[in-house]
Amino acid sequence: MTSRNVRIGLQLQPQHADYDTMRRTAAAAEELGADILFNWDHFFPLTGDADGKHFECWTMLGAWAEQTSEIEIGALVTCNSYRNPELLADMARTVDHISGGRLILGIGAGWFQKDYDEYGYEFGTAGSRIAELGEALPRIESRLGKLNPAPTRDIPMLIGGGGEKKTLRLVARHADVWHGFGDVETAKHKLSVLDGHCADIGRDPSTIERSVGVQGAPEDSGDQLLDLGITMFTVSAGGPDYDLSTLKKWLAWRDAQNG
Repeated sequence: MTSRNVRIGLQLQPQHADYDTMRRTAAAAEELGADILFNWDHFFPLTGDADGKHFECWTMLGAWAEQTSEIEIGALVTCNSYRNPELLADMARTVDHISGGRLILGIGAGWFQKDYDEYGYEFGTAGSRIAELGEALPRIESRLGKLNPAPTRDIPMLIGGGGEKKTLRLVARHADVWHGFGDVETAKHKLSVLDGHCADIGRDPSTIERSVGVQGAPEDSGDQLLDLGITMFTVSAGGPDYDLSTLKKWLAWRDAQNG
């Protein structure tokens, strides 16, 4: 068990909807008491019509920073390949200031080939993309330390991914939050690997917040995941209408856990 409070996020998928609907859903999530509002960093829908409506990630985060006042915001996750690391650090610092210190900097190696092909990025291989992420993370950290004005806080770094030899090693070295997917047994195994990487570099694994994407009702897996030390749970909602009924169930469960 962990001393961290349970937190619930909503990934508001920026696909198949008008922006007015997304704006209203973001406001509704904050009103309901969600802890974090995420989008994702893609250029095309991931489900449904492959060429359906879709909006860009970081422009939206800037708008959310102004629109909201309490909920944390971030990308689940930013694709490292799409922006120069120094530029990304500056973007994050700027959204951090606009939001009054509510940004989570989520980042991953990237995987959706259509984004790369359509927008002219080199897709490479899974290995090359992870290597590029490994090179980018120290550059992001360095630039955040040089910017004037500095960020309002140490912006939390969330790294998404479950690769056991490389990605989880980067999590151990750089992340404040690890985000993964999978059932309880998968999460248990990944966390064991992460703990091993932390031991290798002398880091206390409890300093990394553990986060997973969840589907279904909290009674299906919530208590078991919490027993593993996972305290951040993110549900997803897609357009065009954004059903928040699952989010409401997880928020009620959170409140029961946190007392």
